[in-house]
Amino acid sequence: MRKDYIQRQKAEFGRKALAVLPVHYPKEILTAMDVLAVEMWGPPGPPQGPDAGRLQTYVCAVARNALAFLAAGKADVVDGALFPHTCDSIQGLGTLAPDLGGWSKPAFRFIHPKGERRASSRTFVEMEMRSLAKELATLTGKALDESRLRAAVRLHREIDGVRAALLDNRARLAMDDTALYSLLRRGEYLWPEDHLRELEEAKALIGAKVVQGGVPIMVAGYVPEPMAIFATLNHAGAFVAADDYAAVGRRLVRDGKDREGDPFVTLADAYFLAPPCPTRSADQSIRMRYLVDLFDRSGAAGVIVHVPKFCEPELFDVAAIRSTFASKGAPYLYLEGELESELSGQTVTRIEAFVEMMTSGKSA
Repeated sequence: MRKDYIQRQKAEFGRKALAVLPVHYPKEILTAMDVLAVEMWGPPGPPQGPDAGRLQTYVCAVARNALAFLAAGKADVVDGALFPHTCDSIQGLGTLAPDLGGWSKPAFRFIHPKGERRASSRTFVEMEMRSLAKELATLTGKALDESRLRAAVRLHREIDGVRAALLDNRARLAMDDTALYSLLRRGEYLWPEDHLRELEEAKALIGAKVVQGGVPIMVAGYVPEPMAIFATLNHAGAFVAADDYAAVGRRLVRDGKDREGDPFVTLADAYFLAPPCPTRSADQSIRMRYLVDLFDRSGAAGVIVHVPKFCEPELFDVAAIRSTFASKGAPYLYLEGELESELSGQTVTRIEAFVEMMTSGKSA
């Protein structure tokens, strides 16, 4: 289905398509230049080709699977690939895939600064965005029109606003977690205006009364794979009340102000308005304060930390999250996987026991 959609976008609208590795990149620039972003979170499941073996076994499955997928020709429907500087592994793919991994199409790179906002980091990210736009012109055959970039910025802030409304009003949204996250993750490949239409339809399902009757949970992690985690949570009697997935909640820019002037300046400012993320910042204290506030506002009863094995940026914060919520007396569950296509029976049992523990605690 995803491949058919990409082909229609190219055939009907003359758009280029770009495979994009996780996590943070200026999608607004791609939209303004008529480039369809197709995000590649692995894909999940076993590697689709032998080239995963070019990376050490202690490299995360996201990078290993992506390399195998690209090298095996599974992404040939797109016209190029974008490698953000999310971590050493994904940055390394930007060289490994085209030089040794069998990827012959254009490879673009986006280096974003680490740490909190400073004058130097803000200037750096603005320059990187301008550089990326110039490089993309070699793919599209036309330079970026800044008026189109302003429109794209407004469109993506509107999308962020609706996505935020769905997450913030989760208890009053008449959708189960599987349906909600399937919708949110369709934004990983849909043209933004198509995605916005679907989001608006879902927003209409937010009512005045609480409709979620299960135990509210906060989930923090990288990417919700396997997606079966949501059906398991719901079946166990819980629902996701607060989201801190890098693939979902951590990419929302909640400042919806319509700024005039240089759109690159607006984009650079927006980069630092997203929630704290270990792939962008090393200041754990800021992220811990953010997570505690998110937990308290959502009314969550417990925390699940869900990360891929060997994902160093995520793993650096695990101990801090554990100790932060232990001091609050909040139940905590740590789940680590390798981007499997299905949850193991042991993981299902652990989730069920975790929810049962909180349910028993409430009734006690």
